Amino acid sequence: MKERIRVMSVDDHPLLRQGLATIINEEPDMRLVAQAGTGAEGIAAHQQHAPDVTLMDLRLPDMSGVDALIAIRQASPDARIVMLTTFEGGAEIQRSLKAGARGYMLKSAPPEELVQAIRMVHAGKKRIPSDVATRVAEYLADEALSPREIDVLRLVAEGNGNRDIAQRLFISQETVKAHLKHAMLKLGASDRAQAVTIAVRRGFFQL
Repeated sequence: MKERIRVMSVDDHPLLRQGLATIINEEPDMRLVAQAGTGAEGIAAHQQHAPDVTLMDLRLPDMSGVDALIAIRQASPDARIVMLTTFEGGAEIQRSLKAGARGYMLKSAPPEELVQAIRMVHAGKKRIPSDVATRVAEYLADEALSPREIDVLRLVAEGNGNRDIAQRLFISQETVKAHLKHAMLKLGASDRAQAVTIAVRRGFFQL
């Protein structure tokens, strides 16, 4: 008998972890070897259990799943990680894949698609559903926001005015206005509120 695929799940929702455990353990060729509820726990559990495939939630309470992925791959460059999320933001998908994710699955996917993705990633292949790949393609031609533009929009989302943003980032109010103008142009937004909405939807940052 072939050795089973050893899977770990990292998600802060206990019910979802339980559901994943049931799905995985019912498959004859795989078993769940570890679970974690935070990014830090996931990083530690990966070092301890060295799973064949890790299912990583994109949004965790202590850090983003992408940051946890990066930390895991720094310690284990061959780690095979599938991002599992309800979120379809193009920027986060691109960042995940650039950081070395081997797959990207939506939590709304049928269980059979998930176990197929685990098998494909374990076999050394990548797994990105067609609808997710389409979402990535839609944004490839768009200009990405700069880190400073993201910082400004994040502070706008927190309710800060230009003066407060300038003080927080140690820049002038004119520079804040320039960053906002550039971000709005890149996002096709008509005002700062719409720019925040679009940036969050595309996955440049989380609220």
